[in-house]
Amino acid sequence: MSFLNILRIGHLQKISNPLRLSKFQYSSYVKYAEHKELEKIRNIGISAHIDSGKTTLTERVLFYTGRIDQMHEVKGKDNVGAVMDSMELERQRGITIQSAATYTIWKDHNINIIDTPGHVDFTVEVERALRVLDGAVLVLCAVGGVQSQTLTVNRQMKRYNVPCLAFINKLDRLAANPERVLKQMRTKLKHNAAFLHLPIGLEKECQGIIDLVEEKAVYFDGNYGEIVRLDEIPRDRRAEVDEKRHELIEHLSNVDETLGELFLEERKPTLPELRQAIRRTTLKRTFTPVLLGTALKNKGIQPLLNAVLDYLPHPGEVENTAILGEKKADEGETVILDPKRDGSKPFVGLAFKLELSKFGQLTYLRCYQGMLKRGDNIFNSRTGKKVKISRLVRMHSSNMEEVNEVLAGDIFALFGVDCASGDTFVNDSKLQLSMESIHVPDPVVSMSIKPKNNKDRDNFSKAVARFTKEDPTFQFRYDGDNKETLVSGMGELHLEIYAQRMEREYNCPVELGKPKVAFRETMMSPCTFDYLHKKQSGGAGQYARVVGILEPLPPHQNTLLEFVDETMGTNVPKPFIPGIERGFLDTCQKGFLSGHKVSGIKFRLQDGAHHVVDSSELAFFLAAKGAVKEVFEEGAWQILEPVMFVEVITPDEFHGTVIGQLNKRGGIITGTEGADSWTTIYAEVPLNNMFGYAGELRSMTQGKGEFSMEYSRYSPCLPDVQEQLIRKYQEEMGILPDQKKKKNN
Repeated sequence: MSFLNILRIGHLQKISNPLRLSKFQYSSYVKYAEHKELEKIRNIGISAHIDSGKTTLTERVLFYTGRIDQMHEVKGKDNVGAVMDSMELERQRGITIQSAATYTIWKDHNINIIDTPGHVDFTVEVERALRVLDGAVLVLCAVGGVQSQTLTVNRQMKRYNVPCLAFINKLDRLAANPERVLKQMRTKLKHNAAFLHLPIGLEKECQGIIDLVEEKAVYFDGNYGEIVRLDEIPRDRRAEVDEKRHELIEHLSNVDETLGELFLEERKPTLPELRQAIRRTTLKRTFTPVLLGTALKNKGIQPLLNAVLDYLPHPGEVENTAILGEKKADEGETVILDPKRDGSKPFVGLAFKLELSKFGQLTYLRCYQGMLKRGDNIFNSRTGKKVKISRLVRMHSSNMEEVNEVLAGDIFALFGVDCASGDTFVNDSKLQLSMESIHVPDPVVSMSIKPKNNKDRDNFSKAVARFTKEDPTFQFRYDGDNKETLVSGMGELHLEIYAQRMEREYNCPVELGKPKVAFRETMMSPCTFDYLHKKQSGGAGQYARVVGILEPLPPHQNTLLEFVDETMGTNVPKPFIPGIERGFLDTCQKGFLSGHKVSGIKFRLQDGAHHVVDSSELAFFLAAKGAVKEVFEEGAWQILEPVMFVEVITPDEFHGTVIGQLNKRGGIITGTEGADSWTTIYAEVPLNNMFGYAGELRSMTQGKGEFSMEYSRYSPCLPDVQEQLIRKYQEEMGILPDQKKKKNN
């Protein structure tokens, strides 16, 4: 590594005097900048349900691999917090909000790690991490077991075909029961799973683990469990170890032919044969090795790191493809990418995460093929834009370490690249390759948002532009019907976090509230009108008369407005007709019952009268407005509400509860269907009754239920809802019911 680069790294790492780097620091930087052969690289993600111990586990991994020299707690009681929780909000709340990348070395292997959030509201962070990783560690709590987000993460791993190890954490907790967790993995996750470890004591008695593959007891000595001591298996556990090892071989034999033959011959497999069988089946996702430990008490981490090297794939063992040309994935020709690290092939990389830092936009990429050097030009396959690479960095949480080049299999970051999450980059503009993008789930919760102070509008727009670009599940739109801005996301916590970030990072406090429902007003029966607009008080006057019928449109057209000119002769001159139509449409922008838009009516103009001097388009515009107001006074009106088509997917055991809740919300069940112990329920529910349903569904289905909804139609709302809306509007306008009667009279 060049001396100039050492200086630059020293500056980025905030070393007080980079000219005085110690030999240890120098050798450390050289060590991490060194390129390893393909077989000595692992790209892994740490995924799990919230509060299963992912970030604590990553902290221990970094400590035991020598990447950090001190361990800190997640909630930052010492005002430091875990390395991977670099955001202040993460340290305060004790949760991971953004996925964070780092890399370290264990037994001369480079391990790139992405620590992901556990909360379902930040599921897109897990989604895009798993898209670019070769393997994963699925962390499960020894007490909680398989929980709601575990199921989601499991589906995501299946979507991207990511092999995984399972690590049952928190053996030291009260009521820890790894046997129960293994049963849940087999029944709920449908994994062919078996223990590679057994615990030596649980809860307060947790002393270490028994390795079933090596047939050794493993203890973790020293102040921080850094000394791994192998010993003989305790005599009283020998029978249990033999039984569990036999169970492990049996599960492997069911999915591996080589070991199956040995099993049938009743021959005990050798240690290398057993390890190879575990590796083969793990890579094919037909078997899941289950390891044990407690990250907080510093036990079981080193064996987990060994298992990552032994059983998870290197980049050369994973087939990654790209689509040739600009066609869709199911139409274009598929090209298999070559992960050799000799730089002989053209560069292909995928941008999987965007983040705004103080140096500009930071774009995280995974290199799938070829080599990229500082100073090279790359092209965005989607837009064709050319970008010159001025800085290449590798991330260690929020710290950046500059490198001169990256090779296939590396995860790195660039500055100053304008792109979207999921874009493919190549170093040859003629190379028309695009990789499969990232699956982005649809938002489930919407809330109204506005800055508390009007002077903060510029900062508000900057914050929204940044966050919507970084997070595709955070969406922003303006609702013209209700004249309010709406944000949509994966849950109330998701939106609340972004509101707090706007205040902290942009000094723009905002108000979040329940969004308004776009109600409509319509007529119930036809009503004739004959309205004369006359204003003559000296000078040019106004004169216009309109005669016709205002009538409701059929129910399937109740969102439309229709204007029909049925006049004959010259009573209403044709140049004035557009003015009448504009007057009708303008009046329908705000109804008289509740202040919502008027829709589902037809204005039939049948006759009228004009004055040679005083008639004008403005006069007929005002006459049309007066005619609609007159019909409102005399006709029968009602309020319509949007009805949504709702689809709920839930485990069979919650089928009755979910249907009961939908009925309580005024829903009509239109159908159900079931498959693989899951039920899909179809219903039509008024949008006004669907607020808060996301949280309610999660609580009543133990977080396993999901729902989606889309607009179906408008239909008349219930009398009590109509009454509430009318009363609220009258209070806003300062018109009490008795005053309204006097005004009408």
